[in-house]
Amino acid sequence: MAALYEDISGSRYLRSSISSLSASRQQSSQIAKAYRQAAQLFLTRRLPEALSTIEPIITAPPHDSLHDSLPDSLPDSNGDLQAAYAPVATASRGTRVKVWSFYLTFLNSVVELGAEEGKHAFGSARWKQLVSKCRDGSVWDEVVRDGYAGVEGDVDADVVVNLSTLLLTHSPSQHLNQSKLESYLSATAHPTFDFSSHLSSPSRVQRRKSHPGTDTPRDLNTRIKLLELYTLHVLPRNDEWDCAREFVSMSEVLDDERKEAFLLALHSLREEKEDAEKREEKLRQQQHEQLEERRRERERESEARRLDQARQEDERRRTEEESRRQPRGEAERNRVDERLRQPKPTPTSSQSSGTRRTPAKKPGTPPPPPPGLYNRVGGLFAAIQKAVAGSAKQMTSNPLSFLRTLLFLIAFGLAFGKRDLRERIMRLARQAVDKVRRTVGMGVKVSYI
Repeated sequence: MAALYEDISGSRYLRSSISSLSASRQQSSQIAKAYRQAAQLFLTRRLPEALSTIEPIITAPPHDSLHDSLPDSLPDSNGDLQAAYAPVATASRGTRVKVWSFYLTFLNSVVELGAEEGKHAFGSARWKQLVSKCRDGSVWDEVVRDGYAGVEGDVDADVVVNLSTLLLTHSPSQHLNQSKLESYLSATAHPTFDFSSHLSSPSRVQRRKSHPGTDTPRDLNTRIKLLELYTLHVLPRNDEWDCAREFVSMSEVLDDERKEAFLLALHSLREEKEDAEKREEKLRQQQHEQLEERRRERERESEARRLDQARQEDERRRTEEESRRQPRGEAERNRVDERLRQPKPTPTSSQSSGTRRTPAKKPGTPPPPPPGLYNRVGGLFAAIQKAVAGSAKQMTSNPLSFLRTLLFLIAFGLAFGKRDLRERIMRLARQAVDKVRRTVGMGVKVSYI
């Protein structure tokens, strides 16, 4: 009976293992197919379709459907453990790394779309949800929970590198990135031997006692890449320069040559950051000085305008005050001086003769305007008319006087008939007119004064 029971139990266990192995192979084939389809959609920029293709294999199924999907041949406890994580958790290491690396690359592209294009492609709420995963670091917890059953140290090193790079690019603060990297490095450097949690892990990674993750050259390069991210990028972003230098010096993974290269890179990065801070500080100081100089210039211009307005206002008030206090006689003298400074017209012979008969004018009286050609001609005809009228009267009263006048006119005409005599008479007449003009001018000036 005991042998029969053992045979029955062994056959049941064999059938269960065969069915489990067949299901695992079928699931791995489905994961690989979904990955290839999502990658092809991503390359053709059909991002929403790529997300809907990759999501089923990286998301854990709902808890309510666990018991319905369990095979009858498996215990409930083992089935709960297998269904608590995403399908990708049961895939091979290479497939896991490809799927999670693709998903993290996809999230990076979604963030780089920008708000307008991202909301158009995924909708506002969905796009914000995807972006927040990269900025607040929740994508790290999602990968550990759904892909590695919550075991921090079981995460593949390549996936950790991609996670840290994603947070380094898009997270505003690197404190979470630093904390996650420190937890991972600590978990892999000092592995635990809790067999219950290790058996529940889907990856079933066999840990080694010393230097895990450095078994092959590829693993060693990945580990060095993690140390580079941690010491040369994350810690400097948090101003942890001393911590980074001490970590490099005490690292057992880095050899002396790499340690020297890391320390030199740290020194260069710190100098570059200090120089950049000095340049920024100098630029801010220059901008502040320029703003201060512009402010002082505006104040000087405003003060100059204010002083100019005040000076003009004072001059206007002083002029008005002097005008009110100035006596009338002085104002009259000023007007006379102003007229004396104006050019005087040249008097003619008729004006000069009339000036002798004109009595001295009162001071301040302006001289009469010079007669025009029309006035001169009118005066000449009036004089001729008066002379003719006087001659007629004299002729009736004194014929001899008229005769003498007639003889004088004849002699005057005969004398003007000779050219040399006529020129001499005209020269004497011009000299007499000039003398009269000068005399009249001096008299006018004396009368003004």
